[in-house]
Amino acid sequence: MTEQTEVLYNGECPVCSREVNHYARLSADQALPIRYDDLNDTEQLKVWGISPDAAARRLHVRKDGEVTSGIPAFIILWREIPQTKWLAKLCSLPVIHQIACFGYDYILAPLIYRWHILRERRKA
Repeated sequence: MTEQTEVLYNGECPVCSREVNHYARLSADQALPIRYDDLNDTEQLKVWGISPDAAARRLHVRKDGEVTSGIPAFIILWREIPQTKWLAKLCSLPVIHQIACFGYDYILAPLIYRWHILRERRKA
């Protein structure tokens, strides 16, 4: 039996939740062993052992007991869902992988994180 794949994401982020909810629907439609945990659930976050700030900075995936983040985490998730396997293959290609990691690590994830911080400040 394959161990369940677990995804940690920010359910309060409009970008993150829209994308992850799409993956969750695809997973549910096919009864795939993937669990989606919202970092805003403090009990789930404790299980992950990741600080709220670190969790909010990027997507995390746990597979076979190992936690991965960023584009490598997306690739693990995409490999699990038949409709996104092509994306995992594409983003695993050497040059594309480097570009995707750079774009996510230095552009997209920081922008989404800053947006998260602004939303948190408005709540306070």
